[in-house]
Amino acid sequence: MAAIGAAVFFFGWAQFSVPPGSYGVISSKTHGVDPEPVHSGEFRWVWYKLIPTNVQIAVFRIEPVKFHVDFNSSLPSGDSYASFAGLGSDFSWELKGEISFSLDPQALVSAVSNYNLSDQDDLDAHLQNIASNIKVVILRILSSAETDSQRLERILAGRTDDEMEKEIKSQFPQIRDFSFVIESAKYPDFILYRQTRLLYEEFLAKQREYVAAAFGKRAENHIESQFHFGELERYGELLTKYPVLLEYLAMNRDNNNQ
Repeated sequence: MAAIGAAVFFFGWAQFSVPPGSYGVISSKTHGVDPEPVHSGEFRWVWYKLIPTNVQIAVFRIEPVKFHVDFNSSLPSGDSYASFAGLGSDFSWELKGEISFSLDPQALVSAVSNYNLSDQDDLDAHLQNIASNIKVVILRILSSAETDSQRLERILAGRTDDEMEKEIKSQFPQIRDFSFVIESAKYPDFILYRQTRLLYEEFLAKQREYVAAAFGKRAENHIESQFHFGELERYGELLTKYPVLLEYLAMNRDNNNQ
């Protein structure tokens, strides 16, 4: 009897299949995917594991992963500003760095279910896909016209950007311990960029004033011409309707000439 009890205990012991430092996800024919991962070092006994061939436990290592990043772009409207100022240089920048994060163990089960992950290779490919999406977010922030040049200057200088980390954590809640480290960066003269941008904006403002004034004058001349033509048209209609006025005008002209 004791032997039978020991066998039941052993075959229902889920944690036995999960080595130290790893996590297991239980899937069964009778109960589907178990919502709780199996933690190594934590006792877990599953009764339906006693049914032969009913249960499979996929084992995953959840460790911090690192991915290289290599970005290059230009400051917003940098080419236009450089061309306007006649500068020989441009306002481009580039950086090399590394992002790192790990999958939250509590998100493992949903990742396995939603993305049909069956082994460590599948999980590694899934993390690679997450990293690619994170890179897109970072590059968008760095290249966006809405990003202030002073903020970009701080990021390229290697300072932590809390707003960026907050956005990434919001968009990728399944990860934890995210970090973005810049290893090297090449960036333009931000002071010159800001000064050139101000001059360019002043130039556009003056240009708008000039164009608006020119259009206003043309509109005024057009209105005067239309008014003049309208008067002539009314005179024509009046003389056509009352031809006797022509004789009156002629007599009046002759009297003035005498």
